[in-house]
Amino acid sequence: ESIFDEAFVNALVNADRLYYRLGVHPEFDMRLFRLFHQAMRRLGRTGRPLWPIHDPNEFLGEMRVVKSKAEVERLQIAANISAEAHANAMQLSKPGMHEYEVEAALFHAFRAAGAGRLGYPSIVASGPNACVLHYNQNDRRMQEKDLLLIDAGAEFDFYTADITRVCPVSGKFTEPQREIYQAVLNAQKDCIRIARPGKSMRDIHNHAVEVLVEELKKLKILKGPTKQIIAKELYRPYYPHGTGHWLGMDVHDVGRYYSRDYDNPRKLEPGCVFTIEPGLYFGPDSPCPAKYKGIGVRIEDDIVITNQGCKVLTSAVPKEVDEIESLCSQP
Repeated sequence: ESIFDEAFVNALVNADRLYYRLGVHPEFDMRLFRLFHQAMRRLGRTGRPLWPIHDPNEFLGEMRVVKSKAEVERLQIAANISAEAHANAMQLSKPGMHEYEVEAALFHAFRAAGAGRLGYPSIVASGPNACVLHYNQNDRRMQEKDLLLIDAGAEFDFYTADITRVCPVSGKFTEPQREIYQAVLNAQKDCIRIARPGKSMRDIHNHAVEVLVEELKKLKILKGPTKQIIAKELYRPYYPHGTGHWLGMDVHDVGRYYSRDYDNPRKLEPGCVFTIEPGLYFGPDSPCPAKYKGIGVRIEDDIVITNQGCKVLTSAVPKEVDEIESLCSQP
């Protein structure tokens, strides 16, 4: 301890700032302040103020926002493993199965393909459970005409994928399910279309909101001027979350979303990796037509910004209605 203390004080008297995260280890915080005092005494009457303390998380986070070629390669492998597992899970899912059986199949597929671990606890939500955003009990028995929402990702070499898909466990969407699914898919594909350098995560979210509001108006779930609906956040009962987040060594990876403050959203640049995941949710108490109650749909892909636009890392897993119905109808 004395060797460290002496070395720390020697380094501090020649430094102009300190990178340290306060509040994690309170006992060491007090020790640090004692060493500050020793360093001040060594400097004597120089008029030197206390050294400013900066949280290193912000700087370390910034180092992780723009991915290198090697990092994108690892993310692509994680995405490929996850995509194959999702396709297998959708094909496997049948009425009468439990959600945890699908969860087990996902984990088996991840590990069998060389993934080190789960990127995060898998969400396997059938029927009304899909309307619970972070549902992870995964214990319901799936029934005829249920939708199944699967949000799961494998981690490969410390980089994780994050994919959400929705499928009909009976093999075919009902008409109300198809309407909601297509509305979300339209929004998701349009957000991917506009993702490119110079845009921001806020731009993408705002675009998702605009498209979803128009879709909800077509379905007569919302009515009135689009700008007024958005200003009053009348869409929030159906779309209560953001449209994406950074992705990398953590599923909700570190890094700032704003350049300085909320009024200055960060501009996307080549190498930024994030998710695009709009959704619509109609729980049992939702103020919507009865035919939509119990339907929850979220569609999520992993995106890397390129010089020209973006690349979808998770394109190997189907998401078009006919593709999903074909896959789920296979024995």
